[in-house]
Amino acid sequence: MLVNLTDMCAIAEQNNMAIAQFDTPSLEALRAALDAAEELGYPVMIAHAEGHEPFVPLDVIGPTMVELAERSSAMVCVHLDHCENLSYMRRALEMGFNGAMFDGSYLPYEKNVEMSQYASQMCAEFNAGLECELGSMGSREAGVRPEGGTAEESGAIYTNPEQASDFISSTGLDALACSFGTVHGLYKGEPHLNYDVLTEIRKKNKVPLVMHGGSGVSDEDYAKSINAGIRKINYYTYGVVRAGEAVRGIVDSSAGKPVYWHDMTMAAYDALYTDFKKTMRVFANGAKPIA
Repeated sequence: MLVNLTDMCAIAEQNNMAIAQFDTPSLEALRAALDAAEELGYPVMIAHAEGHEPFVPLDVIGPTMVELAERSSAMVCVHLDHCENLSYMRRALEMGFNGAMFDGSYLPYEKNVEMSQYASQMCAEFNAGLECELGSMGSREAGVRPEGGTAEESGAIYTNPEQASDFISSTGLDALACSFGTVHGLYKGEPHLNYDVLTEIRKKNKVPLVMHGGSGVSDEDYAKSINAGIRKINYYTYGVVRAGEAVRGIVDSSAGKPVYWHDMTMAAYDALYTDFKKTMRVFANGAKPIA
């Protein structure tokens, strides 16, 4: 069942939880996310990032995501993650995506506002919710980035709460992605999250906030972030690392025997399914199943 980003955030707000967003650039990840949501009864967001185009093209995975979401018994938002080109966003919306993130965080502030306004108008045409990012996590989802840096080492610029108020009112966004100490990819050391960024933004605006770089954060820090206003958490890297470890186990145990591709895809699916269920329970923050 399709539920757009705006309504997803309203559900999260009412239940003081965060919706899990899983990037799904493979059929195994897509099936695992939907199956986990159906079993647990929580809403879920499945996403394709523009930077994942080399893994699987939008034209291939997008229609599959929309069709499986429509057929699912769970509440599902089909979301475009980290889009930097508005023409790419329109392609996704025309396929049936009902949420999109325009990432102008790498642009000068005034240009970020301008392009986010265009994105807002486009999403309104399709009854899709819009997420935008203010501040910078340093390492970008799309493009070359070192793996494993802390927020400081990645050159992160934390979101300015005062600027956030102007950004929210100027763009008409439905959810704001904040930089407050997380990073894309794998962490090196323990993440140190600045909750003051979240609480100051929420004092001035009740807009739902989004955590990018959700992998590697402790369960306790997830709960503190959700209680401070995070309503959507993007999670990908640690899940696919565990899937990779499952595949490695099959290869390492083969002892020269044939290794069948379908055994590896099944192992990856099982690992993702288990990890996604655990993640959704944590992000629910004690909320009861919704569906």
